[in-house]
Amino acid sequence: MKKEGSLALRTLGTTGLEVTPICFGASGLGNMPDTYQYSVEVDQALTTLRTIFASQVNFLDTAADYGKGESERRIGLVLKEMGGLPEGFVLASKADRDTDTGDFSGDQMRRSVERSLKLLGLEQIQLLYLHDPEYGNEAEIRGKGGAVEALVRCKEEGLIAHLGIAGGPIDMMTRFVEMDIFEAAISHNRFTLLNTEADPFWDVCVQHGVAAVNAAPYGSGILAKGPANYPRYKYNAAPPEMLERAFKIEAVCQRFNVPLAAAALQFSYRDPRVVSTIVGVTTTKYVNDTIALAEYAIPEELWEELAEI
Repeated sequence: MKKEGSLALRTLGTTGLEVTPICFGASGLGNMPDTYQYSVEVDQALTTLRTIFASQVNFLDTAADYGKGESERRIGLVLKEMGGLPEGFVLASKADRDTDTGDFSGDQMRRSVERSLKLLGLEQIQLLYLHDPEYGNEAEIRGKGGAVEALVRCKEEGLIAHLGIAGGPIDMMTRFVEMDIFEAAISHNRFTLLNTEADPFWDVCVQHGVAAVNAAPYGSGILAKGPANYPRYKYNAAPPEMLERAFKIEAVCQRFNVPLAAAALQFSYRDPRVVSTIVGVTTTKYVNDTIALAEYAIPEELWEELAEI
């Protein structure tokens, strides 16, 4: 699967997998109205997934807990239609705690992996992340008999091909990467035009040979819809100083006739440390719009002005 231009394939760390610098996120496709304040019905999700698999992007990200398995189930339906995962396509998922009980044990990790395989209709998951360890006891997760050990065993058994880590707090994520067990790492909402908290984390990933994957370059929407239309960051009200900077950034983009969303997206994937950037999509239009934003020509002068902000 050859890609050219802005979507040229990149090697995902030491995994040997080749992925586009854009990865489509499938959380919304699992129908999560409590998170996104809107529903995504089955037919819409399946149509969007078919568009993704037919697009220039070859990387799709989901998780066991997205829609409590509904995202994986819907992906599995489309994969069954297609006769399996297309050659050259990379599908990543995540092993989750039991969100009803809080169980983050090794046994729960295995249950999560086995359910994901069943829902996706696969014998092996190419890339699987340990998801959101900040919601468990870090020492227990990393300790003997814990979640990390269980997932390493799943890898040894061939249930997953490559193991990653995905979470929030940068200090915690750094400690997991420094274990030298994980091959890829996702940080979300912490490397955008408005928040560069993950900047030193990408350096740690590079030092340890871990593929850096950045999620949520729009900060949950403010950098896609604009601060006037969506004055929120990470699904919460954006603080005044952040809103002020967002309006300044938007004004610069308008002067250069560059969509704010294009600048936000390309800010992430133009960084050489970031292998791929995850963008959530729920419609065919969003799939096509994302590709167009990735390919939008942005003058270097814009980046120079944004750096000052």
